[in-house]
Amino acid sequence: MIDANDIPSSQLILYADDGYDSHVVRLLLEEKKLDYYLSRLHSERPEDLTELNPYHTLPVLQQRDIALYEINVIFEYLEERYHTNKLLPEAPQERAQFRQLAWRIQHDWLVLGKQLLTHPDSFHKAKAVIAKKQLSDSLITLAPLFAHKPYFMADDFGWCDVLLAPLLWRLEDMGIALPRAISRPLLDYQQRIFERESFQRSVR
Repeated sequence: MIDANDIPSSQLILYADDGYDSHVVRLLLEEKKLDYYLSRLHSERPEDLTELNPYHTLPVLQQRDIALYEINVIFEYLEERYHTNKLLPEAPQERAQFRQLAWRIQHDWLVLGKQLLTHPDSFHKAKAVIAKKQLSDSLITLAPLFAHKPYFMADDFGWCDVLLAPLLWRLEDMGIALPRAISRPLLDYQQRIFERESFQRSVR
């Protein structure tokens, strides 16, 4: 790991791997156009990481004397601290509605996706078959929703899109191929998201 003392105290430092959660935070930082130092870690987890995160998981976002390691907390921190490129609406009622949509994405889709992206050492084949069907069926059923707005239930790119994009990017890895004829609105949305500069930077 890098020595945070060698970096200005105001600098954001992201310790990340190639997993879904790390991708979400990279996309979040890119979308908000924040300058950050990326420390990419792989299978080895430095012991120093425990000092920042008792769960020894990634990602970890560090700034000054704070270290955050849960993606929703990281999002709320950045959204409140940096007021440019806001990813939630201004009105409290709309913000609450979009937070609830984000919660549903995480509990309805991401739980299934993470089962399919589990490390081979702990992969449960029977559960994965069920998760794959449930996620595929759900995405196909809700695909028409993506025809009404350029982004997820919104005219502007937001937190829900930050959560969805890394999941959709991994559909092939999960063995999911959506039928074009009945999933076109979702596939068109997916293409728009993948072409954004912030997303392109997040996958480099």
